[in-house]
Amino acid sequence: MKFSKQLIKEIDAVLPQVQCRQCGFAGCEPYAAAIVAGQADINQCPPGDSAVIDKIAALLNIDAKPLNTEHGFPKPRSVAVIDENLCIGCTFCIRSCPVDAIVGAAKQMHTVISSECTGCELCLSPCPMDCIRMVPVASQADAEKPEQSVCDSQADRARMRYQLRLQRLGQNKMQIPDTPTKPDTDTMGNQMVADKIRKQAAVQAALKRAAVIRAQANDKSSKPRSTTL
Repeated sequence: MKFSKQLIKEIDAVLPQVQCRQCGFAGCEPYAAAIVAGQADINQCPPGDSAVIDKIAALLNIDAKPLNTEHGFPKPRSVAVIDENLCIGCTFCIRSCPVDAIVGAAKQMHTVISSECTGCELCLSPCPMDCIRMVPVASQADAEKPEQSVCDSQADRARMRYQLRLQRLGQNKMQIPDTPTKPDTDTMGNQMVADKIRKQAAVQAALKRAAVIRAQANDKSSKPRSTTL
């Protein structure tokens, strides 16, 4: 199949822009580029499910196929919520969010901009305190299904925020990995070990800061107060 930037844009336009990486690529646009380059199949997007598969198949003038569940299963849309009482301000979640939907500063509590969260779940694993949970958005049983124009607008905004983040970080948004989309066992194992060590270090640092703060508070309370006669 001839590589076509226009075709990549057309496929990217029908993807949900969750940027969850379940397809095996760094985002929706790299996945679209991989499809055009023949490096990925059309059925690797769980958030898009059959609706997106049908649209991609139509663009490529090929038959649709069932979702490849090796990449995950469709889920109701949800947004991340941070328990601010447990947050230690490690910034791991901020760095993992593909659309800059988490705000905060180092050693300060973070919060999620729910209107910008795509529900990608990429912030869950890096959090050393496990203080992030996914909260489902109102289901169709509780609210009317949004108009297609609303969904398209949300996807367009997520795409814009994703691209702006890549520009800010100086990354190549069109980069296609040369390796297979499914990581090998050794790579996954090494990453899990690295994540565990990083989480432990963050928790230990937070505990040390808390101990210092408690010691300072106890020291202040133990000092006699001067009185004026």
